[in-house]
Amino acid sequence: MMMRRVAPPEADERATAGAAAGSGSAGGVPGWLEALLGTRFFLACAAHPGSPRNETNMFCIDCRATPAAFCYYCRSHRHASHRVIQIRRSSYHDVVRVTEVEDVLDIAGVQTYVINSARVLFLNERPQPRGAGAAAGKAAASPYNCEICGRALLDPFRFCSLGCKLVDTKMHGHEAATGNAGGVGGDGSEAEAGGSKHGARPQGRRRKGTPHRAPFGS
Repeated sequence: MMMRRVAPPEADERATAGAAAGSGSAGGVPGWLEALLGTRFFLACAAHPGSPRNETNMFCIDCRATPAAFCYYCRSHRHASHRVIQIRRSSYHDVVRVTEVEDVLDIAGVQTYVINSARVLFLNERPQPRGAGAAAGKAAASPYNCEICGRALLDPFRFCSLGCKLVDTKMHGHEAATGNAGGVGGDGSEAEAGGSKHGARPQGRRRKGTPHRAPFGS
């Protein structure tokens, strides 16, 4: 199911919904980000149990919807003029398309992948493959690792997911705000990284010690 990008709410709607969504928590992290990362998606919508498109894979960044995850029909009825992010799945993990968050969140330094011709980010940390097998062997051979969870990365990025970048932001007290995104690269497949341009580590060396980290937002 494709999601069209919805224009920001008008000024009168922002007076009520924008105050909650736009305000940040400690360190300037957008208030909706932690809610997004902690929300369970892809359940059947309780409000539309008999409808064919009732999986809860939508999230609104302009209001504090209850529940936070909602379906296609809830979006049409309650969030028609709000900015809504559609969550997708890859290998049983939640992902979001770069084009849906790059204008509202700085994603510099987060590993990107291209899945079904769309560049995506993982929302949260994923378990690292261990033991035998091709996946574990490839992970062990990777020269790049997430600075928070240690997961092997395919390119010289700093984080494997938005969740790990958030942990780093809160640990080091960086500001977070909406702005242009970085860490987005060229085409590829899920087995390939999204590129290594903005927000990535220089090729050929590993970061040691305490780095000078870029802020979560610009």
